[in-house]
Amino acid sequence: MDQLVSGLDLTMLFDYYEMTMMNGYFENGVGNRIAYFDMFFRHVPDEGGFAIFAGLEQVISYIENLHFSEKDIEFLASKKIFSPEFLEYLRHFHFTCDVWAMPEGTAIFPGEPIVTVRGPVLEAQLLETMLLLTINHQSLIATKANRIVRAAKGRPVAEFGARRAHGYSAAIYGARAAYIGGCASTSCTITDRDFGVPASGTMAHSWVQMFPTEYEAFAAYAKTYPDSCLLLIDTYDVLGSGLPNAIRVFRDVVLPTGNRPLGIRIDSGDITYLTQKVRKVLDEEGFPDAKIVISNSLDEYLIRDILNQGACIDSFGVGERLITSRSEPVFGGVYKLVAVEDEEGNVIPKIKLSENVTKITNPGFKKVWRLYGADGEAVADVLTLPDEIIDPADGPYTIFHPAYTWKTKKLENFTARQLLVPIYQGGRLVYDCPPVKEVRVYCEKEISLLWSEVKRLNNPHIFYVDLSPKLWEIKERLLKNKGRA
Repeated sequence: MDQLVSGLDLTMLFDYYEMTMMNGYFENGVGNRIAYFDMFFRHVPDEGGFAIFAGLEQVISYIENLHFSEKDIEFLASKKIFSPEFLEYLRHFHFTCDVWAMPEGTAIFPGEPIVTVRGPVLEAQLLETMLLLTINHQSLIATKANRIVRAAKGRPVAEFGARRAHGYSAAIYGARAAYIGGCASTSCTITDRDFGVPASGTMAHSWVQMFPTEYEAFAAYAKTYPDSCLLLIDTYDVLGSGLPNAIRVFRDVVLPTGNRPLGIRIDSGDITYLTQKVRKVLDEEGFPDAKIVISNSLDEYLIRDILNQGACIDSFGVGERLITSRSEPVFGGVYKLVAVEDEEGNVIPKIKLSENVTKITNPGFKKVWRLYGADGEAVADVLTLPDEIIDPADGPYTIFHPAYTWKTKKLENFTARQLLVPIYQGGRLVYDCPPVKEVRVYCEKEISLLWSEVKRLNNPHIFYVDLSPKLWEIKERLLKNKGRA
């Protein structure tokens, strides 16, 4: 369980309208009516082909500590709009919902439920704000990190963004999410302590400036860390002084200890030109094993370009453009009512209509299936009603585009997997969160099963999220009847 979230009182971290709606439900006698909410998103950041689901562990920690203190009750009472009976309900609040979610690290696509909540509307409504802010943020950073890692083409990427993050929680959980997305390490030490994400780092320019000369600064560092000596060589002049002084220290200090230097880091300048020159000199001076590490406001596009230009780089440190997802800093996950139950327990689908077609929801309580071809690669996701089973043993299965229904594809020799797994049953936690290192491995496998065309940084192939014929018919009926079942 996440100790940071568990140690904070976050119950009141909700949009005020959650409480006004809850009070209204209570006063109108519908608070215990069973409702179904889906969290989904509409658009992949950076026009990418897929996103990565992250943040579930922190949502669970929040739910496990969800209760209203006397201080909370007193504050709400001071607003003079909530009934005493409702406040008494909050005083004894107890979570009883069912929750399903995709495992963290799952590749996700627009329009499909990534979390589904079923339970009394009073409880289900309350989760909206915290669920969205947690999953939106971590999914955004995990997705951005993976784009950067893919651009690096196998070279390790360290997340270096803590000082540029939007607050301490964004630094901590951004580093966690970046690791899920494929980063090899982080500069954020607390994320290493709490989640086991490897922390890394060497020196800043201030270290070099603290000593009378650059050589003395390098020598002092090498004496302190002879078995992991990596020197920052751009404080003054990369080729004129930084590199020559680093090589002198490698020879004078590191080699006599029986160690080999780890390498050098460059944080400014023309990266392609400088790394080519540095690599040539290091090789000629007998240090072909010395690594070249690059930082300096990097993102996937700059990394891709400098590698295409022939830059000689062994690993990257990426900061502000990763931890803030600067190119598109919003993950547009939403939380929408999709069904309610009547008094007999029948599920009544609900739909949100809009003149903006992308804002029309997929109604009803649903399963999410991922279909894989004979080669093991993912072909499409399909949303079905809960009583529908996609069983390859039943023979070929035809999928169709939910908008352009004449576009069909018959699948044979395929496999199918349900993506949503139980997290809570009747308010009881039934899911064990795996360690973040296992989540990272799972994420890597998930992405390896996507077509390479889906993983293009620009103009990726669209991975379709289709509807089963039964679900499609329900949606069409609701559309024709203006939302009435």
